[in-house]
Amino acid sequence: MSNPSTTPAAPRPSVIQLAIKEKPALHMAYIPLFTDGGIFVPTHKDYKLGDDVYVLLTLPDDTQRYPVAGRVAWVTPARAAGNRTQGVGIQFPKDDKSRQLKLKIETLLGSALGSDRPTQTI
Repeated sequence: MSNPSTTPAAPRPSVIQLAIKEKPALHMAYIPLFTDGGIFVPTHKDYKLGDDVYVLLTLPDDTQRYPVAGRVAWVTPARAAGNRTQGVGIQFPKDDKSRQLKLKIETLLGSALGSDRPTQTI
């Protein structure tokens, strides 16, 4: 008697908790170039473009944790040029919760959003 074939389950997305405590750190991590917004997460774990990642994000002066089921859309490898921090850019999904989170972040950042201060990505 043979065992029924089973399809391997898709790997579960990694779960990352990211607490950003200050607005300058939020400016460094936020990725406005992604249409639906995104956030840079410092990590030494290896990710590939397209990997699913679940981020529990806490913003400055806010105790709420915002769940983001995003995708890796940016990778800064170890020993990157310009002493950039190793990590990944997580693109927010195209949904209402993400649009609200993007708006909240952009409201928090205010005029810093258009500044030419350096960030973790571009």
